Amino acid sequence: MIYDLIAPLIIGFIGSLHCLGMCGPLVLAYSLHLKAPADRALPGSSTSLKMGLGHHLFFHSGRLFTYGFLGALGAGLFYVADLKLIFLNLRGGMTLLAGAFMVFFGLALLRVIPLPNFLTIPSMAHGSFWGRLFPPLFRSQRLGSKMILGLATGFLPCGLSWAMIAKAAATQHIPEGFLTMISFGLGTVPALLLIGLSASFFSLKMRFLGERVAALSIIAMGLIVLFKGVKVFG
Repeated sequence: MIYDLIAPLIIGFIGSLHCLGMCGPLVLAYSLHLKAPADRALPGSSTSLKMGLGHHLFFHSGRLFTYGFLGALGAGLFYVADLKLIFLNLRGGMTLLAGAFMVFFGLALLRVIPLPNFLTIPSMAHGSFWGRLFPPLFRSQRLGSKMILGLATGFLPCGLSWAMIAKAAATQHIPEGFLTMISFGLGTVPALLLIGLSASFFSLKMRFLGERVAALSIIAMGLIVLFKGVKVFG
């Protein structure tokens, strides 16, 4: 159980360099709009810093909640589906499917195979759904707006998060699936928090390396899950 939660945390931490490619610009976008009240503090003061921390904490809280929800949902769906397969003498089929998904997304992160269009980064163009949703949340000075922004960000399609949702689904246990995704999300927080409090901190080469290491880790974990599924049939 502990390993099952530590591994997603490590992958989240390593893969957070990849996350900077999608979530990084979102964090920077709302960070640039944060302003301390003119009659209370000057930019760069402790008041301004505390205000920024509050917005970041609300953003990441919303994002983690969405991750946890998706992990619990995946685990619940796989549990229900596996119950049906038990009666067909195919117990372990959902474990095999989850392992296959993880290997697939790992290979996609390595760019060995392409991701389907519906699993790639959505359009942020003006007039699109995401293009209409995000700008007002970027500009708002209310903490609640950052919570909503985080909730929405958690639903953005990302190969890394999809792979970890597959891992959470493989548990077929709703609380464990929830905690698996929370652990993964916590691993991604430090890098995104740093970029939100400072600037574009990591080089493209570092992000590329982090993406590759995370992809290989996901493939290894997927192979382990596949092996567990095969043992059920054995």
